[in-house]
Amino acid sequence: EHLGPAEATVVTRENIKMREKTLTMETLNPQVKAVEYAVRGPIVLKAGEIERGLQQGQKHPFTEVIKANIGDAHAMGQKPITFLRQVVALCSFPELLESPSFPEDAKVRAGRILQGCGGQSLGSYSASQGVDCIRRDIAAYIKQRDKGVPADWDNVYLTTGASDGIVSILKMLVSGQGLSRCGVMIPIPQYPLYSAAIAEMDAVQINYYLDEDHCWALDINELHRAYLAAKEHCHPRVICIINPGNPTGQVQSKKCIEEVLHFAFEENLFVMADEVYQDNVYSTDCQFHSFKKVLYEMGPEYFNTVELASFHSTSKGYSGECGFRGGYMEVLNLDPEVKAQLVKLLSVRLCPPVSGQAAMDVIVNPPLPHEPSYPQFHEEKSTILGALAEKARMTEHILNAVPGIKCNPVQGAMYAFPSIFIPPRAVEEAKALGMPPDMLYCLRLLEDTGICIVPGSGFGQREGTHHFRMTILPSMEKLKVLLEKLRDFHIKFLKKYSSLEELER
Repeated sequence: EHLGPAEATVVTRENIKMREKTLTMETLNPQVKAVEYAVRGPIVLKAGEIERGLQQGQKHPFTEVIKANIGDAHAMGQKPITFLRQVVALCSFPELLESPSFPEDAKVRAGRILQGCGGQSLGSYSASQGVDCIRRDIAAYIKQRDKGVPADWDNVYLTTGASDGIVSILKMLVSGQGLSRCGVMIPIPQYPLYSAAIAEMDAVQINYYLDEDHCWALDINELHRAYLAAKEHCHPRVICIINPGNPTGQVQSKKCIEEVLHFAFEENLFVMADEVYQDNVYSTDCQFHSFKKVLYEMGPEYFNTVELASFHSTSKGYSGECGFRGGYMEVLNLDPEVKAQLVKLLSVRLCPPVSGQAAMDVIVNPPLPHEPSYPQFHEEKSTILGALAEKARMTEHILNAVPGIKCNPVQGAMYAFPSIFIPPRAVEEAKALGMPPDMLYCLRLLEDTGICIVPGSGFGQREGTHHFRMTILPSMEKLKVLLEKLRDFHIKFLKKYSSLEELER
């Protein structure tokens, strides 16, 4: 006869040892445990809890959570670029090609992309490196951007956001054991994708510190110091550069890029140039120089030998299309056999989302002045970039007026990364709670004001300094409120944890 559920449980308990889980914290891959990603870390999880609480009617000293933790433009209210969405819509639903409400230039682009897709559908897999005609458009864009520097579309690979390309290249480079283990040089502060990928692959992270006193400039002597120190315990093989900087917002000078490339040439390093913010330059005295163009101008000895991978994305710039997960990389001077191995590695994942590839195509092939969509496109693009430039200046200005906060100019990208004074008593309290001092600061800020930002400790910083990263993406009105709330909180925080004499020192 059948046993009732209660009796069945009794039988199981007595006769069979309770089955243990196969995957526990003890059996979990230790490299996964080592991964940390502050941009969606503990503070952000806490912000999510508070947000759900507010929806359920819980009382907080504020009415909404303002998320300034991640460079997610549309989530912060930025409007999509009309032309980009028109082209992607036409690709997704080709019947619209008959519709009179879509402009001709959008239809031409959509038709061309669909021609390159299997069965003329966005729903088919593409080649592993991406749709051919999109790769050709990217090469043409790079050539034009770099004022005529040759670009071969066979060196272009579409990726699932820039992140996917960065991880793929690192995967190719990481090898060796002990003293020959691959070392990866990364800027500190850095975007935590790098430290996370390095931890997951069990490579060696080599920190080189940016110079906060000189607007986060990259100092060549610091590269030499970091390189020589690392050679004692690993084999440095890669240098990563983020330009414009994330979280630091600096734009590198041409001279600085030349020095980095010369250093990489001399020390036989593979160069990874993360250039996803190339359209986000706000300071009038700064200009974006691509690593590739500078390498070309250094002469054939450099241009034909230095291995360089450059990355770009749909997620940033003026389009802010994070959700499409579109991106590409251009890889120069790769050994031909290694190139075949890279294609093999990419082919295991089949291909990046084809809708994201289409979005990337529109970014590299926007409306031209003689086309019908140009006036609206130009207006939308200028408005978005103009507002970002204004918000960059305002953020720096307001933060620098607060005692105990110092903010470098936000020359580019989408973030401010100010240094903050945290009184010794607050540092002690954070230690007692087992967290970095700027984590305590950001946690209190969130609980008091509903503002969600990321502590500097999540990006790396010099010992004894404290920072936070905030995006400049909220609307002008919201950003003003955010900065004013932050200022009031900071002053309250200083008063709570220190005597006024300390402040005046």
